[in-house]
Amino acid sequence: MATKTIPVPDIGDFDAVEVIEVLVSEGDSIEAEQSLITLESDKATMEVPAPEGGTVRGVAIKVGDQVKEGDPILELEPAGAGGGEGPAAQDPGASNAEPPPATPSAAPAAEGASQTVTIPDIGDFDQVDVIEVLVSEGDSVEAEQSLITLESDKATMEVPAPAAGTVGTVHIKVGDKVSEGDRILELQGAGGAGAPAAAEQPAAAQQEPQPAAATHPAHQVEADAAPIPRQAIDSASHKRAHASPAVRRFARELGVDLGQISGSGRKGRIVKDDVQAFVKGVMRQAQEAPDAAAAPAAAAGGMGIPPIPPVDFSKFGAVEEVALPRIKKLSGPHLHRSWLNVPHVTQFDEADITDLEAFRKAEKERAEKAGAKLTPLAFLVKAVAGTLATYREFNSSLNAGGDALIIKHYIHVGVAVDTPNGLVVPVIRDADTKGVYQIARDLAELSVKARDGKLAPKEMQGGTFSISSLGGIGGTAFTPIVNAPEVAILGVSKSELKPKWNGKEFEPRLMLPLSLSYDHRVVDGAAAARFTAHLAGLLGDLRRLLL
Repeated sequence: MATKTIPVPDIGDFDAVEVIEVLVSEGDSIEAEQSLITLESDKATMEVPAPEGGTVRGVAIKVGDQVKEGDPILELEPAGAGGGEGPAAQDPGASNAEPPPATPSAAPAAEGASQTVTIPDIGDFDQVDVIEVLVSEGDSVEAEQSLITLESDKATMEVPAPAAGTVGTVHIKVGDKVSEGDRILELQGAGGAGAPAAAEQPAAAQQEPQPAAATHPAHQVEADAAPIPRQAIDSASHKRAHASPAVRRFARELGVDLGQISGSGRKGRIVKDDVQAFVKGVMRQAQEAPDAAAAPAAAAGGMGIPPIPPVDFSKFGAVEEVALPRIKKLSGPHLHRSWLNVPHVTQFDEADITDLEAFRKAEKERAEKAGAKLTPLAFLVKAVAGTLATYREFNSSLNAGGDALIIKHYIHVGVAVDTPNGLVVPVIRDADTKGVYQIARDLAELSVKARDGKLAPKEMQGGTFSISSLGGIGGTAFTPIVNAPEVAILGVSKSELKPKWNGKEFEPRLMLPLSLSYDHRVVDGAAAARFTAHLAGLLGDLRRLLL
């Protein structure tokens, strides 16, 4: 199949613009609108997209080259048959031209006065989305410092400051649609046109400085913190990352692999705050690491585990992106941290609750008169509290150094509650001192608050052990994740009638499955088996709680 040359499109009134990134390699399969290269002039940074999909058969330029409109970028073998006949083949750059990155216009002002900075000539584009506002009122900015990022259906561009000064009123926000001439902000103390020295910046940007001293005008990184461990950058995932040219440049200056970062911007776009937060996290981990060898592993974001590569699922059919509820956004990192840091082991057992269930049903009417809804969970909390009083290591936490246990002389049992927005864990305080009726009343009150989203923070703090009960839904067993810094959690599944041998014959007994996950640094297998056996004994005969 014939190939076609993809040239540099119309890039406005610029000549000899520097190539700062080549985002594809020979043999790569690319899609229409996928970024091929990143160019940087003294005014702006821009990406050049592919006019159509196909396979790269040769790359004609490299990082550091100076290019202009019409210079060849690469040879593309178009996807499918047909040799690329049609308008796109005739003029690949015409339909995908970047908005010319002109300097923003500003109302005339005397030196030191205030001036209004407006949207510059952005080419044949109208009503372009504002996807980033990079400055705030009161910020001091330098000439050519990026103020906002715009995104059309063809390209992303940044609008630089025409001069140094202090930001006054900002007239736009993320999500606004703007056109040439629309107001961006008021710039106070502006001293005139931008400094031409900014033209020298691209060459410097190619060299990766040591991260510990790296800074950026809009987002100063804590240079006095511990040096950032150098990352082994996965060039493939770095290229695929959804980020603007400025963010790519910022990450490159800091030596950060964008493939390791989850974007918080629209459509998962990585913004500069994401890069800065990632760097700060790496620095904290480096300071906490016991030796230098541990730091690079922590820097990978998952104890050295490579990230799952992003997939464009829309290629296979219709998709819909639904934001995670706030509770899941908050609990997800905590669960991930617990799973990675706690060596989990799960002990499975079952308790005979035949007599307990008969007693519960017999007491149901009397409990309702006392204002308590007597559920199996109320008995379970009481039995767990009694077991924790006997096996104190399950009611403890490791100290910060990991070389001693903090034994708690109070027993606060957390109970996972399913809500429309996700699981929350309210805490039954001093469960060992309360009767079953009081525990039932506490459970009912906390469950209503949880489902209505009205739990106070103190009602979800201080737990020493947690219970996750799926008995009302189903299942036979599962592996709950320890709610660190607790050292154990009890999972409860649906009870089931089973034939059990009583020494003479099989008889039907109601058996409750128990799944005890524990931190193996604190609890060993023998202790876990004793814990579940003791708990099963209490559930089988609650009179033991009196002994």
